[in-house]
Amino acid sequence: MDALQSTLTDIGQLIPIINHWFHLMSAVIWIGGLAFLVMAVTPGLRKAVPKEFIKPIADTFYRQYKRVVGVLLVIILFTGGINLHYVNQLLHSQTGMGVPNHPKYLTIFFIKLFLVLVIVTLYLYTVIFKTEATGEETAEEKEEQALEPVPFQRVAFWTGLLIILCAAALKHLHQ
Repeated sequence: MDALQSTLTDIGQLIPIINHWFHLMSAVIWIGGLAFLVMAVTPGLRKAVPKEFIKPIADTFYRQYKRVVGVLLVIILFTGGINLHYVNQLLHSQTGMGVPNHPKYLTIFFIKLFLVLVIVTLYLYTVIFKTEATGEETAEEKEEQALEPVPFQRVAFWTGLLIILCAAALKHLHQ
């Protein structure tokens, strides 16, 4: 009990813990939402409604999800920078050298950053270039929309899983 109390009263430990929790929760909500779209919404719509209704219904779900992701994106970027600061302090206290002197950590960190850029680009693409059904789509376009009503949802989901893998690797490289 004393260890828990000392952690909760030591602001130097509490801030990094809360910051990391916000970072993780934001990533879980973002990737969890993508997982829900990929694994539940899209397949469920394909089985339950006619093809011409799949895209409009999926767009309704995605419209709400995009608002949440916009906020999550800001939280993830802000808390990620703070996390890097605390990891740098931890590494410096453990080894006398900060993050710039740990090539394995930097390699995985830059892979993670690249993947984050990919997923952010896909998100911004769907926000900027909205794909509204016009009614003049070819049969092939309607089939593609029924398969993946939210553009790049599967690519974004798998990219998110790789980001989480990189995060797990990073966590174990500085302990």
